[in-house]
Amino acid sequence: MLGWLRPKNKSLPADGSGEEQPRAAADGEPDARLIHTEAIAESSPSSFERSFAEAEDSADLTIPLLTVTGVERSFPVGGQQLHVLKGINMSLYPRKLIMLKGRSGSGKTTLLNLIGGLDQPNKGEIVFKEHPFHLCSDDQRTQIRRKEIGFIFQSFALMPLLSAWENVELALRMADVPRSEWKQRAAHCLELVGLSRRMHHRPFELSGGEQQRVAIAKAIAHRPSLLLADEPTAELDSQMGAQVMSVFRDIIETEKVTICMTTHDPTIMEVADHVFEMVDGKFINT
Repeated sequence: MLGWLRPKNKSLPADGSGEEQPRAAADGEPDARLIHTEAIAESSPSSFERSFAEAEDSADLTIPLLTVTGVERSFPVGGQQLHVLKGINMSLYPRKLIMLKGRSGSGKTTLLNLIGGLDQPNKGEIVFKEHPFHLCSDDQRTQIRRKEIGFIFQSFALMPLLSAWENVELALRMADVPRSEWKQRAAHCLELVGLSRRMHHRPFELSGGEQQRVAIAKAIAHRPSLLLADEPTAELDSQMGAQVMSVFRDIIETEKVTICMTTHDPTIMEVADHVFEMVDGKFINT
């Protein structure tokens, strides 16, 4: 099942039920097919695309994108300290798919939050692309996240009243991407995840697997170098989970991104480049 690969530049079927049909555009709403055609027709690379390509071509894949050294994290509970992470050491290298494996309560999500700059350790160092997260202020880490890191959540975290297109566009706005880049980039991201013909549907009109793919398109829209996903297949059945993992492999190849995700699903681990197993806040068998 996990050997199944999605053909490039083709939409995935909705819930495996057959070919998707484009929804007719409402009054005043641009036709998804016309937008898609116009975006693909813009063959000359934009300045945003060119600068990204030049930076990635010169990237040294032997230098870690992120390093975690001696990290500990504890929380006050009932007047005592609950030690969640107990001396974590790890390195994430460019263009790899990394999985954090472990049962609930093992510390996976806490570590993912630290890696993404959403939290800070009590002890130890976290360095992302020469940015010392453990020394940065909240504002500094926020600015780095907006430019360099994408997040995918188990609950999809989509704006319910916005279409798939508008959700992706919102991510571009927040990352201060030039407005002239939005149409081409949003179309590319939605096509990459197989939703080019569903881009004007709102979340409630999409299946769970499609919503997760919108979340992926939104997370990669601003071209992050690191993508963090917290149990991205937990709410999906095995077929949809396999499709999401296939999309991840395509994204690593085409977007030159590193993906670090948490999971306790053994059926998807075979596609990972490296698996870190966590037990009681420590790595084992790394």
